[in-house]
Amino acid sequence: MKFEDLGLGDKLLKAVMDCGYESPTPIQAQAIPPVLMTRDLIGVAQTGTGKTAGFTLPMIEILSTGRARARMPRSLVLAPTRELAAQVAENFDMYGKYLNLTQALLVGGESVAEQQKQLEKGVDVLIATPGRLLDLFDRGAILLNDIKIVVIDEADRMLDMGFIPDIEKIFSVLPPMRQTLLFSATMPDAIRKLADRFLQNPKHVSVAPPASPAKTVEQFVSHCKPQDKKRLLKKLIEDENVKNAFIFCNRKRDVDDVAKWLSRQGLSAEALHGDMHQTVRYEKLDAFKDDKVRLLVCSDVAARGLDVQGLSHVFNYDVPFNADDYVHRIGRTGRAGMKGRAFTLVAGDDQKHLDAVEKLIGKALETVDPFSSQAKDQKSSSSSSSKKKNNDSNSRNSSSGSAPKPRNQNKRGKPQQSRQENSGKDVVGFGDDIPSFLR
Repeated sequence: MKFEDLGLGDKLLKAVMDCGYESPTPIQAQAIPPVLMTRDLIGVAQTGTGKTAGFTLPMIEILSTGRARARMPRSLVLAPTRELAAQVAENFDMYGKYLNLTQALLVGGESVAEQQKQLEKGVDVLIATPGRLLDLFDRGAILLNDIKIVVIDEADRMLDMGFIPDIEKIFSVLPPMRQTLLFSATMPDAIRKLADRFLQNPKHVSVAPPASPAKTVEQFVSHCKPQDKKRLLKKLIEDENVKNAFIFCNRKRDVDDVAKWLSRQGLSAEALHGDMHQTVRYEKLDAFKDDKVRLLVCSDVAARGLDVQGLSHVFNYDVPFNADDYVHRIGRTGRAGMKGRAFTLVAGDDQKHLDAVEKLIGKALETVDPFSSQAKDQKSSSSSSSKKKNNDSNSRNSSSGSAPKPRNQNKRGKPQQSRQENSGKDVVGFGDDIPSFLR
């Protein structure tokens, strides 16, 4: 199937072709036609399969006619994180460049006053995190009664982050006559209940089993002691000839620590986590995308929504506490049909989390030990060196014409008497019953 077969307009198709895409991914091929028919839709697909374009493309086509009014956006996309919201905004910019559509990005860490100015001009597409959207709504800076299309992106992540009450509040002020799209990598029961409440007779699209890693990603695990983790990470990076990589840590303090340690080892590394100012995070991510930074050490803030073309590797410095996060982490590589490699470091109490991951994905990860061959080479080298040293010593003794020293000679050069030589003398303490081995 080609994009031309999906019912998209010429200007939209031109933008898609400019990006180098000719054929839609399975989720795009199955989702775009029903969305264009204004059906509600539930899309379930593993990360990295093109879910974002699966709703941005038909939304742009639907919104290509009409005009936005001040403070009354025509469509709404809800995203769980600022990074994911920015990624959605990039998709709208990329695919809508030949159409006269406007958008606003409402996320925390940015100026509220600037966002209010954008809303005053009127926007066709509003992309927001739930918290900032409710903040501006409570201020009276935005009206939601003209929303035609609403999208909940990464719904399972919304659940994990505790945004469901905010989602319910937002939907309570949306017009009942609307088109609702829900996209998620997994479909837990809580998300199913949410879909039953807010979607009307939705079309279900699922292109892969929930929480299954992409087949384009080769997965490995390496075991070590906790104190050897950094050394193991560096060894893997060196052996793999890494082009660029995300390195995931469970804790923010470890993100900074690992990034600084890698930098001290002469590797190009930066840290990225939620405590950083939004501008700083964007700068670091842009530097990574521009190949100015080779390694990005990050928390799970980067596990979803960040799309870096050609990411060669993902390293789980820590096994994620939530097994589902493993799928999202390694989904940063092996995207758009390209191959990728993922390594998970296991130390100390990590085994129980690894067991949960392997149970979720339905297979055991292949174990690699980058130090095993190195250790064998060192042992072999040491053995060869020892043999060479002994041979050289014997050779020197032989060439000098002197016999080797007796083994029973003391430091002063006087021979020591052996047990056999004592056999003719009295052995004190045994009387006449002298043991045979002393005779």
